[in-house]
Amino acid sequence: MKLSTTTRAAAVSAALAATLALAACGASNEETDPATAAEGGSGEELSGTLVGAGASSQQAAMQGWTAGYSSVQPDVTVNYDPIGSGGGREQFLAGGTDFAGSDAALDEEELALAEERCGESGIFELANYIAPIAVVYNLEGVDELNLSPEVLAGIFNQEITTWNDPAIAADNPDATLPDLPITPVNRSDESGTTENFTEYLVAAAGDAWPHEASGDWPVSGGEAAQGTSGVVSAVGAGNGSIGYADLSQAGDLGVANIGVGEEFVEPTAEAAAAVVENSETLEGRGEYDFAIELARDTTESGNYPIVLISYHVGCVEYEDQETADLVADFMSYAVSEEGQQAASDAAGSAPISDNLREQAQGAIDAITAAG
Repeated sequence: MKLSTTTRAAAVSAALAATLALAACGASNEETDPATAAEGGSGEELSGTLVGAGASSQQAAMQGWTAGYSSVQPDVTVNYDPIGSGGGREQFLAGGTDFAGSDAALDEEELALAEERCGESGIFELANYIAPIAVVYNLEGVDELNLSPEVLAGIFNQEITTWNDPAIAADNPDATLPDLPITPVNRSDESGTTENFTEYLVAAAGDAWPHEASGDWPVSGGEAAQGTSGVVSAVGAGNGSIGYADLSQAGDLGVANIGVGEEFVEPTAEAAAAVVENSETLEGRGEYDFAIELARDTTESGNYPIVLISYHVGCVEYEDQETADLVADFMSYAVSEEGQQAASDAAGSAPISDNLREQAQGAIDAITAAG
């Protein structure tokens, strides 16, 4: 699916309608030594516009990345439209953007489309953003809330319908729980956050969650809201509401501790990073496709299993050298220690490990242009 310059320009123009646009500044023409390269970027001065779209969970991190990237490149503009993971993958696969941000790895059908878009060299999927998905709630008088996997599933499956239900009380023996209806809030749009959340429920809650994992919310009723910000807003608007959202967006809402083994674990960047370290890479994918099979059912102490891994997805081979250079340079910055710290400062995400960084850089170094 090789697009002409005119077609691609039209697609890019459409994608930019609601973009977050940030320009970057400052670097030299000389190649840097490995220590400098580890801080992000190639060290070569570049110019142009890089276009991405996708996961709204990455929005705060993307602000950190693009602001930090301004210290690496003088004349590069990075546009990112946080339209949601599904929309981001769709635009990328159609050739309308240079890369996608996605809270879920590409499925088999999308991988086939990716081969049409990117050719036989395939794609890269890099886990560049790791963050807990928080179970956020608004319940007056309850400052701390513990929820076991089965109870959490019962709430979102609308089988546990009041806050003083015995099952919730058993998880919270020291709390005074009100006799108040529970209003579960889910995403109305196809969402990688929803897919990650339902994957956790499938793995950890057993028969209490009788639905398949999906980016589309599988339970009718309740309240639905568009995007991460919409869920946070809806939960904040009603006493008794509960939802799920990237921890960085939780704001002043209550955040539940989740049952893992014999303890209840608070969502933190460190606890999210721990479960990723205990997980494996999916088998049977491309050479530079590093999608991760998360250990959702872990019982390890200090591991928080409701984790969102947000990927950057792009082509290993691009149609032109300028795009290949821009993608590789920006991705190098995103995975660098400096880039990961910028994302963490902006979004509270967990910096990737040295192992993931080395793996990702190998894929980035392979990015090229069609001969």
